[in-house]
Amino acid sequence: MSWRPAPSDRFYRVIVRTGQALRWLFRIRVIVTGREHLPAALPENTRDGAAQSSRRAAAGAGAVVAITHFGYLDFAFAELLLWCHNRAQMRFLITQGAADHWFAGPAVSAAGHVVVGYDTGAHAYDAAVQKLRDGEYIAILPEAGVSRSFEVRECKTGAVRMAAEAGVPIIPVSVWGAHRIMTRHHGFSPRRAWRAPVRVHVGEPFSPDPGLDVPAATEALRRALQAGIDAGIADFPLKPAPGAWWMPAALGGGAPTEQERQRLDEAEGPRRARGRRR
Repeated sequence: MSWRPAPSDRFYRVIVRTGQALRWLFRIRVIVTGREHLPAALPENTRDGAAQSSRRAAAGAGAVVAITHFGYLDFAFAELLLWCHNRAQMRFLITQGAADHWFAGPAVSAAGHVVVGYDTGAHAYDAAVQKLRDGEYIAILPEAGVSRSFEVRECKTGAVRMAAEAGVPIIPVSVWGAHRIMTRHHGFSPRRAWRAPVRVHVGEPFSPDPGLDVPAATEALRRALQAGIDAGIADFPLKPAPGAWWMPAALGGGAPTEQERQRLDEAEGPRRARGRRR
């Protein structure tokens, strides 16, 4: 078993500052709308991890941050946004396969993320709910996989169930443009990353009631995430060429249609242990 360091605020800051440095290096332009829906900023003297969690817990101010998943860097732009706004240390739900990786595993542990085991996610679910009650932000990619159609695919119910059980709101965060930098079948390209625009839209938070229809609330979350994507596309600084691979088919792009996406996903089959697909 590889080294598993204890969660560290200092290590988390190193990760975030590395991301900020890379953004600066490639001059990536991040355009944000919906900032008014972000949690209130904390005073400077409570911006260390322990102090901010205690303050939010006292106010019942944890939150589930639901993020779209079109590319491999979507989470990073959402994380940087919350950090710059509120010094928020988001805890992601991470697969056991990533946690077992010799290089990524120690980083997952030191960042305080929640690991979802191979056989069951019950322990991770309970741990995430407790963190929410303790005033933490739990970040979830509810689509549970990259949407190669670049439309928000069906979402898992975990985000809604966690928020309802913990009594916290869900904050929808839609990221458009980060998939141009790196996504499935399109590896990282310095050329595409250079001065790349990335649109981030923060939707209006909503608080699921414990007695709410979970499938209906999950569909409402999917629609809110898609509305944020639509807003990002509408004023995206780059005009795509006809048939551009990074645009949805419904808008004249070269991405698979939703029907093709579903067929491709089914052909791959479910994920097996250690995160590999059949």
